[in-house]
Amino acid sequence: MTRTQLADRSGLGRTTVAEALRPDGRLPSAKTVAALAGALGIPARELLALRRAAAGGMGPAVAKGPVLGRPVEDWEAHALEVHPAGSIANGQQAGALDDRVLPGYVHRAHDRVLAAAVQEAVEGHSRMVVLVGSSSTGKTRACWEAVGPLAGTGWRLWHPFDPTRAEAALEDLGRVTPRTVVWLNEAQHYLDSHRTGERIAAALHHLLTDPARGPVLILATLWPEYAQQYTALPAFGSSDTYSRVRELLAGRTVAVPDLFDAAALERAAALARGGDHLLADALTRAGTSGRITQDLAGAPQLLHRYEHGTAAARALLEAAMDARRLGIGLHLPQPFLTDAAADYLTDVDYDQLTDDWAEAAYAELARLVHGKQAPLRRVHPRPERRRPQAPSVSSPSTAVSVFRLADYLEQHGRTLRRPLCPPASFWHAGHAHLTRVDDLKALAAAAHRRHRLQWAHHLTCRAAEAGDPDALVYLSRLRERSGQYTAAEEVALQAARAGDTRALAQLARARDKAGSTQRAEALARQAARAGDGRALLRLAQAREGRGNRQGAEDLYQQAAEAGSTDALIQLMRLRREAGNLKGAEEASWQAVKAGSEHALVHLVRIWHEDGREDNAEALARRAAAAGKLRALTALALMREKAGEWQAGEALARHLLDLGSPTALAELARLRKEAGDHAAAEQFARQAATAGHTRALVALMLEREKAGDKQGAEALARHALAPSGHRSSPGLPLRRPGSANLRGAAAAGWPLSASPQTYALLALARLREQTGDDDGAEGLLQQAADAGDIEALVSLSRLREKAADHVQAEALARQAAAAGNPRGLLHLARKRERDGELAAAAVLFQQAVDAGSRTTLADLARLRDKAGDQAGADTLVLDAVRDGDVRPLRELISTREKAADHAAAETLAIRAADMGSVHGLLDLASLRAAAADHAGAHNLLRHAADTGSAHALFELAQERARNADHHGAEALARQAADTGSLGSVSNSNTFRAYARRQWPHGLDPDGTPTPPWT
Repeated sequence: MTRTQLADRSGLGRTTVAEALRPDGRLPSAKTVAALAGALGIPARELLALRRAAAGGMGPAVAKGPVLGRPVEDWEAHALEVHPAGSIANGQQAGALDDRVLPGYVHRAHDRVLAAAVQEAVEGHSRMVVLVGSSSTGKTRACWEAVGPLAGTGWRLWHPFDPTRAEAALEDLGRVTPRTVVWLNEAQHYLDSHRTGERIAAALHHLLTDPARGPVLILATLWPEYAQQYTALPAFGSSDTYSRVRELLAGRTVAVPDLFDAAALERAAALARGGDHLLADALTRAGTSGRITQDLAGAPQLLHRYEHGTAAARALLEAAMDARRLGIGLHLPQPFLTDAAADYLTDVDYDQLTDDWAEAAYAELARLVHGKQAPLRRVHPRPERRRPQAPSVSSPSTAVSVFRLADYLEQHGRTLRRPLCPPASFWHAGHAHLTRVDDLKALAAAAHRRHRLQWAHHLTCRAAEAGDPDALVYLSRLRERSGQYTAAEEVALQAARAGDTRALAQLARARDKAGSTQRAEALARQAARAGDGRALLRLAQAREGRGNRQGAEDLYQQAAEAGSTDALIQLMRLRREAGNLKGAEEASWQAVKAGSEHALVHLVRIWHEDGREDNAEALARRAAAAGKLRALTALALMREKAGEWQAGEALARHLLDLGSPTALAELARLRKEAGDHAAAEQFARQAATAGHTRALVALMLEREKAGDKQGAEALARHALAPSGHRSSPGLPLRRPGSANLRGAAAAGWPLSASPQTYALLALARLREQTGDDDGAEGLLQQAADAGDIEALVSLSRLREKAADHVQAEALARQAAAAGNPRGLLHLARKRERDGELAAAAVLFQQAVDAGSRTTLADLARLRDKAGDQAGADTLVLDAVRDGDVRPLRELISTREKAADHAAAETLAIRAADMGSVHGLLDLASLRAAAADHAGAHNLLRHAADTGSAHALFELAQERARNADHHGAEALARQAADTGSLGSVSNSNTFRAYARRQWPHGLDPDGTPTPPWT
């Protein structure tokens, strides 16, 4: 190729090409190098790496100390866990990762979201994108392609991995520097840890929101089942395990479809025609199904190896599948898998095992599929590397070989084996060979969810032996309930040494309740010495609850001496109730010295009621000067209520000087109630000037109702411009946030962007209610000019009311562009009511585009109403794929009520095939309510076939009502086998049934467990 041809192909000037190729020329730019690489068919990253090496010391100085990650151009795709997809160019099987080529890349919808995030990061904004999709759908490759433009631009990429993903992230997230890509492939390994997931989510949130640390780009991938688990709201009364993870993921997930659509297949075919042999090969096998990425990743061959392998190999794979779906870690010990496999074999297969069966089975499963993946491969976990510590005598290594299941088979197993409880050999092997505390705890929890109570107990005991605090607390409680108090205390002390004092505190309360008061106090003191100052406090509260006030006071005193400020406050209350004001004052003073503002307010109140006004004021003023304003605020109101108006006003003005208008606003309310309207207005205006508009708004509404419209407007304008000047247009548009506004909204008033514009909106609403639409519109326009989004929504509604549809839509779109699509929703629903379905569909779509996920249900309903059932189904199923089932449930309900039973059932079944049985369950409930019991039964049966515990238990109850108790028990046992007891809507009823039917639990094979200890 001549230089002229190279210039034409690369799009560069001939001079630029000639200069770049000169051996003594200046170093070409990264952009020039990337263009030349593309023209020559050479990986750009390799040439960029050579350019960096040539640059030597010419780059910018690097900050002292270790910097996380490496330059983006120094990374290789497979090192970041992009699935290898084929062989090297000459047809030989690939060896080193660097030799493996990647097929051409086919851009799809999620790539646009990634590209936008990368561009925004380049422009200086921190961003996070989480690709959610099934295994082998191209998530990691999409992230790799997205960071390509960052190569050679100074951006670094950090993949937290060593010694474990979660530990590396938790330890080093605080060291991430600007212009870093944080690579969180398979993010469940970071966010699902029992100990660190919430902490990592909080650290990532801080990294994203701290301007001083940006820009950073966080790219993550996640399987759908994990995304649904993390984003689902907790059931009523249960703990919120993933609150910070849910907050982190909100608005940052992007769905990656399983299949290539027609457009993507055409682009893939074009690449294949252009010489991409890997894509051409994949299209011959998967062009019809659209599962291109899965084929490239070897999924069909992996599945074939599972389904057609030897019985021993299949048993090992099923044991590994069960281990992963029940929560055991990625790296599965070989002795565990080998012993677990026994009961997965039939009697015939087991009898035919040879002495070397395990060795042969592992060898069979280690063979690669097209040189890319193995069904079950041996892995070598990195040794833990930590900072140097004091020398210690190390014991000989007892490491065992560990194996990792292929991702695709893991996910396949989660679906295929979901309804099944692992056999006895699995539980025995886990108890005998698992040593990681997290694995033991996960398996114990899985046993408990399946009502395998004996195994849950023994696995928890193994975790306790390994020193897990939660397990030790459980074991201590168990010992205490069986009357083994000495053993219970020993275990509780062990838990306390491990950092968990709950067992000591629980034992203390139990011994106290049983009458062993001295022992109870000793245990509570031990808990206090171990760091739980509340143990004595809770014991004191228990005694007080039983009427033993003196005993409670003694314990409060002990808790206070152990450093509990709350105990001092309780002591103060108890003494005051008993009339011991001096003792109450002493306790309050101690709490004040310990930093309690609550106690400070009480002490000021005591001194005020005792007539020691000077002492009370001096103390409150000192506290206010230190930033603690509650006591001085309380004192101002005490004096106002006592008729000491001047003294109260003086304190309120002093607080205003300190930046707190609350006391002055409260004085305005009290003066208004006393009939002193002039003083009330004076105080309210002054409070509003300082940003507290509540009192002013109350006066404003009072004037409006009294007919003084000019006076009301004057007060509203005063709230709008607290500095004495009108607020200028162009203020930043903000969301409402104060508690005052939320309370007003609950009372039916509009939400506003700030306390200032809120006064205008409240007055506008009142004017509209009295029929003065013109007056309301004028006020709303003032609020909109001051940057209030809600005012735009209300103006849109009034313009629609006046039949000015064009302006109504323009205002609604303006509000939507600022983040509030409610105006579009209002107009869309009105158009739908008026029969203007096409116009309504356009507005609903605009609301969806503006970020309103709730509008999908409206848009689907509208398409359904217009006869476009296929379009409605597509919208709803896309929402299901993204984890949102509300549109599905609403559309099914709409169709069923419209007697379109077949369409409702078809949609429910399609959603169930995607893993969501909500539609089937809702439809079954509707059919049952309509007395169509046969139809309800069939739908529940279909849901049960997918492994739905809810459906199985509903069918069990149906059998029980028909006196088929044997059939009911069999179905209830199947429900228990799924391990999804918490997903049953009437889970308490199920648990009560299980305890009554199987008081000692179930054995792995489903037979009731005999009594055990």
